[in-house]
Amino acid sequence: MLRLRDYQRASLDALSAAWGRGGGDAAAPGHLVVLPTGAGKALVIAALARETLAENPRARVAIVTHSRELVAQNFAELTRYWPEAPAGIFSAGLRRREAGAQVLVCGIQSVADRLDAVGPRDLVIVDEAHLIPRAADTRYGRFLAGLRAATPGLRVAGFTATPYRLDSGRLDEGAGRLFSGIAYEADTFDLIRRGFLAPLVSKATLTQLDVSGVGRRGGDYIPGELEAAVNRDGITRAAVAELVDYGRGRRAWLAFCAGLAHADSVRDAVRAEGYACETVSGETPRRERDRIVAGFRAGRTRCLTSVGVLGTGFNVPEVDLVALLRPTRSTGLYVQQVGRALRCAPDKADALILDYAGLVRMHGPVDAVTVRSAAEVQGQLRGGAGGLRAKPCPGCGALIALNASTCEACWTEPEAEALPPHDAAADDALPILSTDLGGHGIGPGGPAPVPEPAWHPVTGLSLQAAPDGLDLVIGWRDGAAEADWHVRLRPERSGYEREKAVHWWRGLGGGRDAPMTAAGFLDRAACLTRPAAIRIRPGRLSEQIECRAPDGRILGAVRRRPGYDA
Repeated sequence: MLRLRDYQRASLDALSAAWGRGGGDAAAPGHLVVLPTGAGKALVIAALARETLAENPRARVAIVTHSRELVAQNFAELTRYWPEAPAGIFSAGLRRREAGAQVLVCGIQSVADRLDAVGPRDLVIVDEAHLIPRAADTRYGRFLAGLRAATPGLRVAGFTATPYRLDSGRLDEGAGRLFSGIAYEADTFDLIRRGFLAPLVSKATLTQLDVSGVGRRGGDYIPGELEAAVNRDGITRAAVAELVDYGRGRRAWLAFCAGLAHADSVRDAVRAEGYACETVSGETPRRERDRIVAGFRAGRTRCLTSVGVLGTGFNVPEVDLVALLRPTRSTGLYVQQVGRALRCAPDKADALILDYAGLVRMHGPVDAVTVRSAAEVQGQLRGGAGGLRAKPCPGCGALIALNASTCEACWTEPEAEALPPHDAAADDALPILSTDLGGHGIGPGGPAPVPEPAWHPVTGLSLQAAPDGLDLVIGWRDGAAEADWHVRLRPERSGYEREKAVHWWRGLGGGRDAPMTAAGFLDRAACLTRPAAIRIRPGRLSEQIECRAPDGRILGAVRRRPGYDA
């Protein structure tokens, strides 16, 4: 049954509205729909094809992608969601050429130069649209130009999780583009929060790959040099030892490697640890690849090492550990690799990302990557720039956004009812998204913007010695009512207590270098600025407190756990 979730419905409504507005670039009539891996793209594509035929029973649709595996997968899912679909396959790799089908699922290699067989089409749906090269003189360019000549009103919809490329930027910008805009972009964090995608946890690993001497070509690392730099026995054994230690209680591990020899080395190291492991690459024969993947799906093989494949179109929801062992400056490749773990599965609480390649630090937490942020990062990296976009949580090592204090697990009250570790991908991701929403990622039918909370005037601020630390007292007024907050600070402790003290110090304008002792806090209390006002952003487990100085500057933001910090 074609039962769409609200964001899936919103994506089709947004696409229809974009076509209805018209007036786009005649050379780039297509529009993009951005859905994270695991968000049900196949269902949306099936619904789009079905609704097109419902609107015009004589319409002819082509669903185009780049590999025989995706052609077979798209056809199977189309007919599962829509059993009576008048659909067929045109793929040399699958030995099927059903060109007369009203809904034709096809491989671009098979149809690019067979327009006579495909015939006129009213709608072309491109799956994995990020794989379309920029130049117009390509298979996709020739195919779409030929169909447009036969049907001037041709509509084109591109579906992808990553509408940008390292070598050429956004798919809807620049010369030679085939898409004139993004009709809809779903928000990864929102889908995780609502339970449609699996929560992710990323750990800062002890082993890190060094690519400081590796050259670059086309913006990314030169493959041969990259593999030579990372395929070293000692490093591989250390990385695999960590992988195995983290993965003992997890079902399906996926390791992305820098080359075939590297993938074989990782495979052999995993086997030496006593776990079944296989390697899949572009050179693996089709039948052998199918056998290996079938064993992985069935649970007979614990780990797959991959080179150049499985980054797109690989649908194994049970994947609950991804090892990033292939350094890349491509945000799209990073997001696609991590996306293999986003699908939900029975008994899958979350998925662990082991980042040996520094990708989370370079590109940012995956739930914070948007079209806008990715294009900015890729522009910086193409220009040779780039910096850290994440940091380790001081409490547990999970990689979090630079403007987050700790992961949500490390903010949990020790005496409170126990929560699953890193539940729901951490509320600390929320500030990343909320500060840059601006309507971004919210399509028709999506959630309404959250109104800004009110500012409350501060009536007093004091810092006093206490038996086990410091007592920070903030007085504030809400209308005619006045209240005091008492926050216990213990800067000499470790973990959560130290982090809390540091962030209150910085949030009150004390500067980055917070004292290490309670006495130091008291000695330097004059550095603190009494806020003129505060405002409170409620959260699931904690409140975010923003402090505003008398001159209007925002001093900083801190977290407060009601009932624990008070």
